[in-house]
Amino acid sequence: MNNTVPKKAFEFLKKLKKNNHRDWMTENKKEYQANEKILKAFYATIADRLNEKDEIEKTKVFRINRDIRFSKDKTPYNVHRSVSFMRAGAHRRGRYYLRLEPGNSLMAGGFFGPEPADLLRIRKEFEMDDQEIRAILSQKDFKKAFGGFNTDYQVKTAPKGFNKEHHAIDLIKNKSFFVQHNFTDAEVFAPDFIEKVIYHYELLRPYFDYMSDVLTTDLNGVSLLD
Repeated sequence: MNNTVPKKAFEFLKKLKKNNHRDWMTENKKEYQANEKILKAFYATIADRLNEKDEIEKTKVFRINRDIRFSKDKTPYNVHRSVSFMRAGAHRRGRYYLRLEPGNSLMAGGFFGPEPADLLRIRKEFEMDDQEIRAILSQKDFKKAFGGFNTDYQVKTAPKGFNKEHHAIDLIKNKSFFVQHNFTDAEVFAPDFIEKVIYHYELLRPYFDYMSDVLTTDLNGVSLLD
């Protein structure tokens, strides 16, 4: 088990940011691989901790190679390391996410770019009744940790078929439904960092439970899993 993030992992990412090309990566491949081994052990510890109160089906470590096919930025490598933890079973929805990057580390969770059917179902739920989701978002510890949904991904006025004057339009116009909490580098390297990550993940559970119920039922509350 590994409970800490090594400073040398960030030192490597800082050097990569200044030397973001394949020749440099090839020359420093052993250092990269050594850091990955330590980080994967750290991710495994997080998964084990999550499994104490939840059930994780898969840990996905995102590739360091960037997809540059449709990007103006042609640098080949990400300068962060990211991982997500997928919950098990069709009745458990939502993913936990962690990003480690010098000066820009964060945890997040929720539904980023849900497929069209899920997106419509979420919006319809908020249109019909927004009281329960607002109660979750306004819960004291949840609000202190996350503020609210990340609003970087929204339609400008209202999605097609929805009234732009609806009282829940602030929620409905989101295209993603996730929250995040940022960490300083000092917090990342601190001995209790994993405890802070787990604490923030556990704050997500009432939200995940609510959204799991929404996404596995129709608007009449009838299960879609039977």
